[in-house]
Amino acid sequence: MNLTLTETQTLVQKTAREFAQKVIAPEAARLDAESRFPREILKGLADLGLMAVNVPEDLGGSGAGALSYALAMEEVAAACASTAVTMAVTNMVGEIIAHFGTPAQREFHCPRLADGTYAAGSFALSEAGAGSDPGGMSTTATLLESGEGYVLRGDKQWITSGAHAGVFIVWARTGNRETHAGTRGISCFLLDGGTPGLTIGKAEDKLGLRASNTVPLVFDDIQLPKTALLGELNGGFKIAMMALDGGRVGISAQAVGIARAALAESVQYARDRKQFGKAIGEFQGIQWKLADMSTKLEASRLLCHRAAALKEAKKPFSREASMAKVFASEAAVEICNEAVQIHGGYGYTRDFAAERHLRDVRASTIYEGTSEIQRIVIARSQLA
Repeated sequence: MNLTLTETQTLVQKTAREFAQKVIAPEAARLDAESRFPREILKGLADLGLMAVNVPEDLGGSGAGALSYALAMEEVAAACASTAVTMAVTNMVGEIIAHFGTPAQREFHCPRLADGTYAAGSFALSEAGAGSDPGGMSTTATLLESGEGYVLRGDKQWITSGAHAGVFIVWARTGNRETHAGTRGISCFLLDGGTPGLTIGKAEDKLGLRASNTVPLVFDDIQLPKTALLGELNGGFKIAMMALDGGRVGISAQAVGIARAALAESVQYARDRKQFGKAIGEFQGIQWKLADMSTKLEASRLLCHRAAALKEAKKPFSREASMAKVFASEAAVEICNEAVQIHGGYGYTRDFAAERHLRDVRASTIYEGTSEIQRIVIARSQLA
């Protein structure tokens, strides 16, 4: 892997960093405290081409590649993890439609995701009884007798940006359970925000990522045209797995960004805080914490960039994405926990950002596939 960034990658990173530091970071604590969806900030990201980084330029995206996306995601997450989550899912939705959509689907939705016409895109796979096991989903899309469309029934859980999405990618069972058991009978559909029969539930009151909207969805006999089908009939599981592989690269970049912010604030605090007549950074106990935090951060970034580079080169990257995701997310939790410890009593208050980073980063070991699922993916690749 070439560790030297290209001109495009450097530009994307610089653009994201400047916007994140000047516009996003000053608002992050307020967004968290108010649980406020960052609509204006997201439009600013869209104007910079950061809501569709890896979507082709002819569809309105930046076409900058998977590594550029990881670089941008780290910068935004270092400023505000909630904003990064919305950015991540919207980018993922745009990539899925660009890859699997018909020309009409791609030309209609991708530019709207890219330019901020849609505040966000949503990925509706999980259900209350089907999280790590998508084959257990109960949502159905039944073919009409006329054959001209489908009726969508069921519900989804933990849907990011669901109350603000312009388009949803929804997975539903279309196959007969006897002949298409498990994941073999799942299809994928595009659903416009505001469609009659779509009910948005109450926003979840979460530990962290409080400015990222997370809601349940209910589909009450929604009429979908045949043109809403994304990809092949009963081919939805393949789409989900390909999307999640790419999404795991984004989550690892998010974790790196949050951990980077926590480390930087810990270093500054260790310089400023005086105890026993000297800065606490002069004590070996604090120095070793910072050393371990820095080492874990750099290892996480390298794993993330390797997975992104493989994806960009169109090489297999499922194992590498899972490695990056499980290592970076768990390392980031450890780094943010140590940041609170270094800050002492202040780390447990909202006067410093350390507590927010710890609350925000905890979800990174859960969504886009839990740490346990990542270990299954990695182990299976070793045993294959």
